[in-house]
Amino acid sequence: MGVDYGLKRIGIAMTDILQVVASPFDIVESVSLKKDAVAIVDIAKNNDVSCIVFGLPINMNGTEGEMVESIHKVIEAIKSISDIDIVTLDERLTTAQAERLLIEEANLSRQKRKGLKDKIAASFILQTYLNMQCNKTI
Repeated sequence: MGVDYGLKRIGIAMTDILQVVASPFDIVESVSLKKDAVAIVDIAKNNDVSCIVFGLPINMNGTEGEMVESIHKVIEAIKSISDIDIVTLDERLTTAQAERLLIEEANLSRQKRKGLKDKIAASFILQTYLNMQCNKTI
């Protein structure tokens, strides 16, 4: 399961049973760290997820900003209520890529893009992770 964590919305992506292709799955409205953690764990449990991949929005200069700190806090909250594996992945520009895709390819209005870009960004995060795992086994 891929997660694009935001303070307003949380994008969720899932992979197929063979763990080859990531697909946008859902959007969860962010409430608080604890409630967000519970919502993420519930989705993971309901979909037999064995690993959650969180994107970390590292700054272009390689430093970590405030959002990375929030993501680490939600990860700690998840670890306090679940033993599911959690992986983090540098996700620089995934939301920008998702936005560009929705504007240039789908030609969607700003309102329609609002929710979609988060779960598409989550699918980019998860697909990057899946590709890295595939390359390790080759």
